[in-house]
Amino acid sequence: MRGRGNARSSRALAVSWCPATWLPRLDMGRLSRPRSSISHRNLPPLFLFVLFVGPFNCLASYSRATELLYSLNEGLPAGVLIGSLAEDLRLVPRAAGRQDQLSQVPERPVAERNPPLSFSLASRGLSGQYVTLDNRSGELHTSAQEIDREALCLEGGGGAWGGSISISSSPSSDSCLLLLDVLVLPQEYFRFVKVKIAIRDINDNAPQFPVSQISVWVPENAPINTRLAIEHPAMDPDIGTNGVQTYRLLDYHRMFTLDVEENENGERTPYLIVMGLLDRETQDQYVSIIIAEDGGSPPLLGSATLTIGITDINDNCPLFTDSQINVTVFGNATVGTPVAAVQAVDKDLGTNAQITYAYSQKVPQASKDLFHLDETTGVIQLFSKIGGSVLQTHKLTILANGPGCIPAVTTALVTIIKVIFRPPEIVPRYIANEVDGVVYLKELEPINTPIAFFTIRDPEGKYKVNCYLDGEGPFRLSPYKPYNNEYLLETTKPMDYELQQFYEIAVVAWNSEGFHVKKIIKVQLLDDNDNAPIFLQPLLELTIEENNAPHAFLTKLYATDADSEERGQVSYFLGPDAPSYFSLDSVTGILTVSTQLDREEKEKYRYTVRAVDSGKPPRESVATVVLTVLDKNDNSPRFINKDFSFFVPENFPGYGEIGVISVTDADAGRNGWVALSVVNQSDIFVIDTGKGMLRAKVSLDREQQSSYTLWVEAVDGGEPALSSTAKITILLLDINDNPPLVLFPQSNMSYLLVLPSTLPGSPVTEVYAVDKDTGMNAVIAYSIIGRRGPRPESFRIDPKTGNITLEEALLQTDYGLHRLLVKVSDHGYPEPLHSTVMVNLFVNDTVSNESYIESLLRKEPEINIEEKEPQISIEPTHRKVEAVSCVPTLVALSVISLGSITLVTGMGIYICLRRGKNHHREDENLEVQIPLKGKIDLHMRERKPMAISNI
Repeated sequence: MRGRGNARSSRALAVSWCPATWLPRLDMGRLSRPRSSISHRNLPPLFLFVLFVGPFNCLASYSRATELLYSLNEGLPAGVLIGSLAEDLRLVPRAAGRQDQLSQVPERPVAERNPPLSFSLASRGLSGQYVTLDNRSGELHTSAQEIDREALCLEGGGGAWGGSISISSSPSSDSCLLLLDVLVLPQEYFRFVKVKIAIRDINDNAPQFPVSQISVWVPENAPINTRLAIEHPAMDPDIGTNGVQTYRLLDYHRMFTLDVEENENGERTPYLIVMGLLDRETQDQYVSIIIAEDGGSPPLLGSATLTIGITDINDNCPLFTDSQINVTVFGNATVGTPVAAVQAVDKDLGTNAQITYAYSQKVPQASKDLFHLDETTGVIQLFSKIGGSVLQTHKLTILANGPGCIPAVTTALVTIIKVIFRPPEIVPRYIANEVDGVVYLKELEPINTPIAFFTIRDPEGKYKVNCYLDGEGPFRLSPYKPYNNEYLLETTKPMDYELQQFYEIAVVAWNSEGFHVKKIIKVQLLDDNDNAPIFLQPLLELTIEENNAPHAFLTKLYATDADSEERGQVSYFLGPDAPSYFSLDSVTGILTVSTQLDREEKEKYRYTVRAVDSGKPPRESVATVVLTVLDKNDNSPRFINKDFSFFVPENFPGYGEIGVISVTDADAGRNGWVALSVVNQSDIFVIDTGKGMLRAKVSLDREQQSSYTLWVEAVDGGEPALSSTAKITILLLDINDNPPLVLFPQSNMSYLLVLPSTLPGSPVTEVYAVDKDTGMNAVIAYSIIGRRGPRPESFRIDPKTGNITLEEALLQTDYGLHRLLVKVSDHGYPEPLHSTVMVNLFVNDTVSNESYIESLLRKEPEINIEEKEPQISIEPTHRKVEAVSCVPTLVALSVISLGSITLVTGMGIYICLRRGKNHHREDENLEVQIPLKGKIDLHMRERKPMAISNI
């Protein structure tokens, strides 16, 4: 990508430094450029400064250090042009459309400079991560690493000149600069260039609250228009209008509204404003959603839950439900017997609802001494024994006091009933463990567990006493035989601590006179570890995307145990079948995976987790975790072979099946769906995506093109899509679709003069043909299938070469025209193809009458066609070598050494044979070196174009 639509260059000022003094040298031609770092109001001081350092400008010319400023948006793709250093440093003419004051002086292009210019970063560092610099042209482009302004400057900002690249930002400024040092070489063009790239913000971040739950507390007596700042305002890494601009509530409940205040630093804080009268006793909490919105186009939103709690004030006083209660007390009641209980209610909370009870000053002291009032519970108990002189009626005025309230008043009217006869007596004897009137039983005690014996007595000794059990619970009171007035209290069924922990029953005894007494029995169950932990979900089906971050959160296990104390404390453990890279916190139950999961390696994980309590012995339960790894498009399509080769016979019909291109994608679903397409030569070939079948749109001719090289691209359906390519080679197999083409003779009307003195075995002429096919389809055989003339059998044709030679010496009777019909046939399969040509040989000393010969040629020859097929041997044949006579050599050798005749004879035979072979090779080479065509051209004359006919 080229262009500057999103990477606008802004070179406001070029500054040079002397190495020794670092004195700035201003380029006055650039002062009027936009976005200049020098304002017009600073020009006079700058001119004075320039005049002052004028004598030192000679030093600046040696350093040639320059600063360039560019700007571009964050998030641009790779290849976007940031700027051209060669143009902006006036090292080359500015391109069309970019002429300005900096390019008024023509310069030679970079390519024409000798030596050429070279641009490089001062040090490699991390330069390739964000920008790429063309070493020859000096163009800066964005790299494949996308520039994220927030990641560069808000998280890891800070830095200065140094190295090849660094980041610079200021907390008090919105600027985000990418800093580079660039060297321009060779020495005669040397520059040390400091490049600043300002990264402009785009709205690529939504506002985000630091917490998902925000709580605000408002007193219920808060007046209208009360303003309360909402803590934890939303944050937006973007700046300017792309940052947070406003807040709003999804539901104002007709009681609240929002206002936003901006401080001198530009930070916006939301304020909650009370718009109605609040009453905690009516509604103590309001829940809404607070939304933060930025100023981007389109705007981005962030939200959090806002809980508005109403705090209590002391705006309610205690109230009694009854203004008076009436109770009776028997004169023989024991000290400590509860007489009555009063209760007042205060709608406030906490200390505002604390109530204390007290007698009114109107209550006589005697009544106060007889009946004790608990100031906390409001219970009235008999405090002393009732004597005979005690008043029969007592009016107890009771006050309920609350903080800052007028006391509420109720009256308890107590009537004392004098007892003439003594009531029955109940004497308990406990079997179970009893402490301070409370019986303790284990919940796992069996049925009919005895609790206590009760002896019922009549102090008068003359009344019949009955006894029964009052209250609910799994208990039974029955007479204990054979004794009288003895009763056994026992359990009737198993008890469960988790269903009920405490029972209160009473043993009641009454006589025939109507007097009765009651003995209260309190039973407290003791917990046993009789419950195992229970998972809320015995089967946990979880999902996670593959390539997850290490230590990714999966779920939080939760199991309950109905037992109490340590017996109900649950710890969590992985089962033995869980892979080692899963972790489970034993206390919190948080399940995590410590490594990245790959769906292509394993898609489902199934293992158990245990919940174990702390009882003795401990109890446990098991749940099953089924984790499904969701697919991501992290695998490119993969061809079965990187290179495919197909052999196809030529003239293959259009859209015929050439071969299958097999491709797979390890991903699943749409990520694994693969589309195939032909990249090149798509006008000839097409591929069926569903089957991967490669087809040719047209019939292919090997003689026009024998092979094709295609590139096939496979693209999956993921987002973003991944692709791969494979090379396809198509080789066309030859079929016998071309008959041999006779190139010589060129016409059936041409003829050749053969001298009668021609020796037998001499070549006379040749038939030369070619076949466009290949292989055996192009192997040509020559044969004479018809003859006419005085003695046409005097000529023979070589089936391999087509050379026509004279077999026998020509006689006086052989003068005249000899016509040979030659068949030229290939060895094609399944049907060989052939052509014919007429070879005309005129035997005579001279060509004296050409018109006569032509008249003979024009006559239709009567030639009988011989059906003998031409035979050709693939292996070359060799003529028998005639041994050269070695007799003189043998005689000379025998004269030299008679004693070594055997050895010499053998050597002579060997030498003779070698000479014979060499002589034969020389003859063959001599024959090859004499071109037949040269011989033929001496006598052959072209008369008419040769007509080729197929027989």
